[in-house]
Amino acid sequence: MMASMAGFVLNDTMIKLVSEDMALFQAVFVRGFFATLFLGILAWKKKVIFHRPQSNEFKIIAWRTFAEVSATFCFLTALFNMPLANATAILQCLPLSVTLAASIFLGYQVGWRRYLAILIGFAGVIFIVRPGTDGFNIYSLWALGAVAFVTLRDLLSHKLNSSTPSIFVALITSISIMVLAGLASATQEWQDISPEILLYLATAGGFILIGYVAGIAAMRNVEISFVSPFRYTVLIWALLLGFFVFGEIPDAITIIGSLIVVGTGIYTFYRERKALIS
Repeated sequence: MMASMAGFVLNDTMIKLVSEDMALFQAVFVRGFFATLFLGILAWKKKVIFHRPQSNEFKIIAWRTFAEVSATFCFLTALFNMPLANATAILQCLPLSVTLAASIFLGYQVGWRRYLAILIGFAGVIFIVRPGTDGFNIYSLWALGAVAFVTLRDLLSHKLNSSTPSIFVALITSISIMVLAGLASATQEWQDISPEILLYLATAGGFILIGYVAGIAAMRNVEISFVSPFRYTVLIWALLLGFFVFGEIPDAITIIGSLIVVGTGIYTFYRERKALIS
């Protein structure tokens, strides 16, 4: 999970670096080309490129791909228009949303303390988003949309059969994102791609490969309560890269909101581990 988070935030950094020189869909399409190429080579070497999932797996993979594609476009729309650390901070409510969704849809037992922690954590998100204030950025809602879709993606990843290779699922996802971005890019004016931008996008393709494969592997056949807290390492990466690469410094309210979300998330999983032990 830590490798996955590092891969995703480094990918986000590369994408944000080209955001002023390239339209969103064109950037996602070019990055998707490289990601699909890298994943295809890896899947071929692992001899899983022509894997045939079991019949009950098709629907899970299809819905998971839909969720991944939707989350990608929601989050990158936010990322193109707001600071890296702020967009990433909103995503930190994911462990809370996954716990809540798992209790509703997968029958996980969640006590009142964890429900209270989830509620407080979502209040922390309000600190970050700040609707109705001068600090509000409408694109924060796109980041919240990404949270919803990633929650759905993770629940579906948890239901994948152990016989279905993670690389194969990641390849299907990458192909879908590339194709849809390519179609959508036809509605935008294409920009010339300099060698520097091409290098950024190729690097992003490599990082997203790490994010996809490691993320799928992290959520399969394991206790969600054990794995999910390690998502918070992404905030460290986002703060460091936001500062050193973009010169972005989150304000005090954003930092307070982030601490609330992270603190309640860690408490939620502490309570879940304690309940499992007892």
